[in-house]
Amino acid sequence: MEINIDKSNWSKVNFGDVAIQMKGTVDRDNTDLRYYVKGEHMNSEDVHIREFGELTDEYLGPAFIRYFKEGDILYGSRRTYLKKVAVAHFEGITSNTTFVINAKENVIDKRLLPFLMLSDKFTEHSIMHSKGSVNPYINWKDLANYEFLLPPKEQQAELAELLWAMDAVIEKDLEVLKRLEDYMKLYIEDFFIDTNRGLNKIRLSEIADINKFSLTNKTSKDYEFSYIDLSSIQPRKLNELDRIKFENSPSRARRIIKDKSIIISTVRPYQLCNIYIEKNDQDYIASTGTAVINLKNEINPKFLFEQFFTNRYVKFIEDRMTGTNYPAITAKDLEDFEIYFSIDENLVENFITKTEQLNTSKIQLESKLKSSKALQKALINQIF
Repeated sequence: MEINIDKSNWSKVNFGDVAIQMKGTVDRDNTDLRYYVKGEHMNSEDVHIREFGELTDEYLGPAFIRYFKEGDILYGSRRTYLKKVAVAHFEGITSNTTFVINAKENVIDKRLLPFLMLSDKFTEHSIMHSKGSVNPYINWKDLANYEFLLPPKEQQAELAELLWAMDAVIEKDLEVLKRLEDYMKLYIEDFFIDTNRGLNKIRLSEIADINKFSLTNKTSKDYEFSYIDLSSIQPRKLNELDRIKFENSPSRARRIIKDKSIIISTVRPYQLCNIYIEKNDQDYIASTGTAVINLKNEINPKFLFEQFFTNRYVKFIEDRMTGTNYPAITAKDLEDFEIYFSIDENLVENFITKTEQLNTSKIQLESKLKSSKALQKALINQIF
């Protein structure tokens, strides 16, 4: 989307002309404040704070002294390429590495300021002037020197309304997506909890092969395939995979994917990075950090697949995970997972039809969200 903006009467200003860094501090031993915000509570390119903690939750280091109030902008000054810019909707405490920023309202409409800070040019400036290599950070004085074109006050209000209207569309779609995901989870949980459905249980090892098919060192070095690593175990990423030859592939690229394979992450399995591949028309090969499951009998793989998103499965893996930084389960662990099956074909087909419809709706909504966010980003960069 292109919007025609006449910038001939816009003024060249510095960021420090429109924004001020607030340095209010809090004595945590003598405060009525309840909430704090860490860097990980702020999402990239999201002006909303969706997570926060309570001061009684955990130990906070001495850096958590910076006070913020409702309406203040929080800006992550470390690794600024992450674009962590959020408007607080409550008062609380944050780290001194998070800038607390107010708009100079006699110069700029405060509703416009967070979007300016999300623009690509603003981020490029902060990256260019950041110091350090492992955990780069920006100093306020360097941020304050960022130069940009500022529209007249009356035009600022119009642009702010446009950008916040776009944000409202995104928020509405996020709300609908959350309700849909909650309904999907509840439907699947209830289906497998209801004992009146006549479901039977059986150990996974009795009805499936796990990691039976693997590439070997004898594989032709020219064999070409699409490699599924842990970060790409989701349907919308499969089309983005690069083709590689065996001789150039990582040593972890070993698990052969057959038609109707279920791929489950065995590293950090609590993230539920699972995928079902109906037909392997791309010569997919998965990482050894996964378990590839192929059913040996007539149980519908889609009926099995949805069971890997239930609370029962989460509890199963939590009881078996080992390791701290990269907790993992093994294929041997999965062999003991009891799965439900039914001889009632209509029951199974109705369940699969329902879950496919829900998943299709989810994919469509996610696609709409992606387009809306791309449009919002384009608008921000056209303005700033």
